[in-house]
Amino acid sequence: MKKLVRVPQSDHRDDGRPGVRGRQGLAALPPLSIYVHVPWCVHKCPYCDFNSHERTGELPEEDYLRALQADLEQALPDVWGRPVSTVFFGGGTPSLLSADAIDRIIGMLRSMLNLPPDVEITLEANPGTAEAGRFQGYAQAGVNRISLGIQSFDDDKLKRLGRIHDAAQARAAIGMAQRAVDRVNLDLMFALPQQTLAECERDVREAISFGTGHLSLYHLTLEPNTVFAKYPPRLPDDELSATMQDQAAELAESAGFERYEVSAYARPGQICQHNLNYWQFGDYLGIGPGAHSKISFQDRITRQARARMPDAWMRLVLEGEGRHVVERRELDHQDLGFEFMLNALRLKQGVEGGLFIERTGLSLMSVLPAMRRAVDRGLLEPGLERIRATAQGWRFLNDLQMEFLA
Repeated sequence: MKKLVRVPQSDHRDDGRPGVRGRQGLAALPPLSIYVHVPWCVHKCPYCDFNSHERTGELPEEDYLRALQADLEQALPDVWGRPVSTVFFGGGTPSLLSADAIDRIIGMLRSMLNLPPDVEITLEANPGTAEAGRFQGYAQAGVNRISLGIQSFDDDKLKRLGRIHDAAQARAAIGMAQRAVDRVNLDLMFALPQQTLAECERDVREAISFGTGHLSLYHLTLEPNTVFAKYPPRLPDDELSATMQDQAAELAESAGFERYEVSAYARPGQICQHNLNYWQFGDYLGIGPGAHSKISFQDRITRQARARMPDAWMRLVLEGEGRHVVERRELDHQDLGFEFMLNALRLKQGVEGGLFIERTGLSLMSVLPAMRRAVDRGLLEPGLERIRATAQGWRFLNDLQMEFLA
């Protein structure tokens, strides 16, 4: 699951009043996705701010699976009977888990939840942990989409990024993934330490050459509480970074990819349905250490987060009574307007205006002043039938999103 706003969360209200002031309630619940967090990795990359923890030796698979089942069992009342549209294994490095563990998790999900037979099931993998037999085992377990954290095909850049794989392993992993499943995504980063425009172009061209159905092209950013934030490397300036992004977009689109989200490019029929559900303000249940959830009810919309540290999460979840859920919050109307726009405006085509009403239970009048300000600044297209950023608004997306924060 790529990055979302993380806010303190709460599920319940004791006074029986409707959960969000001014809401009419939801006529129908949105699609539901499942996110499974695998917290371990071989090496913590210096740019990474995700909930990942270095682990040497054998993973505690049995303890993890036992805790994961308890986590899901305690969450079932909130999502009972709802069909699941997608499943996503993120991390950390999910490909550290054995194929048997993934098979057991998917079996657990199918036994407790309403998973259609053809549901999209994505697993993130690190090329440094790729094994052909393991990838085939994932596919046999039900994984039908693999997302590979390539980042670069340049050994020098991979070393600077602290990656545990080299370019040859990246190329081999792509072949393994393509032989195992029909849908493969490649994660690539640009504006890397001391990267030139020509080096960025070579990376993008090579990524395209493998013929995968999906590309995710991310700008390297210095996130707080990371090694790179404390010891910043020398990065391309803003002008060069923008040129790299424009060049990458042009190369991908000329090769038949549609840029449907700020960082996401897909060939026909290859859009990532899991991430699309996030951007369209759908629901998701996150299980595992540090996982976040957004769950809608007819009269309220809630967020929650699990304990971040793997050992603490496993201990708390096995104690029962929801002790592993350490943050809970019920969204109010200001939260809803901002969070909806934070996600939906990332989509190139935006969303229909009616989707705002459907997913938040609010009238568009609640965000009309902010929309008017954004239109006046040339950041948002006028009209209520479709909420979509202008080309200028998409380029300065943070400025556009901030209009809805007040």
